[in-house]
Amino acid sequence: MSHNGILFLDELPEFKRGVLEVMRQPLEDREITISRAKFTVTYPSSFMLVASMNPSPSGYFNDPNAPMTSTPAEMQRYLSKVSGPLLDRIDIHIEVTPVPFEKLSDDRKGEKSTIIRERVTKTRKIQSERFSELESVHYNAQMGVKQIGEYCKLDNASLQLLKTAMERLNLSARAYDRILKVSRTIADLEASDIITGNHISEAIQYRSLDRNGWLG
Repeated sequence: MSHNGILFLDELPEFKRGVLEVMRQPLEDREITISRAKFTVTYPSSFMLVASMNPSPSGYFNDPNAPMTSTPAEMQRYLSKVSGPLLDRIDIHIEVTPVPFEKLSDDRKGEKSTIIRERVTKTRKIQSERFSELESVHYNAQMGVKQIGEYCKLDNASLQLLKTAMERLNLSARAYDRILKVSRTIADLEASDIITGNHISEAIQYRSLDRNGWLG
């Protein structure tokens, strides 16, 4: 089963916590169960969740030049509106810093989206072929424990790197699995059969909300 669509939630902490917590099951199981007094029914619910959030109510994070600042307690209270278990189920966390005027006005062009699309399409083809014999797995994000063990083997150096990150960031077993899935995709983007330490390092960097100063 492929993704049915993309769910984009802007200003994630502004949603009621109960509403956000409901997403935990479909994000984990790609299906949702609705229970009523006389019946229980389960529907397929495979979607990609994309969300955005400010680091504080004022929109700034530890910026001495900011026109409005929030106290550490206010920032922590704001960020804690999104629970750790929900964030645990989101594969990639990216911290986006403000872009200075010099960069905005730069004439240099970035990589064309058509080239990026070709690379993504090629990577998806690699994954489709990898899981061609499986009915319920079509791409890396859907891998279960068995597939992770088969396709995300690490050498000793990479394993030690991941072990150190797990201990320092106090990551959960769920985050461990997600780092492995993301590193497998990073390797696929480079057409690499093996996962290297560089792939693991990059995947760990995509867990910014696990670090102290955010929800730590």
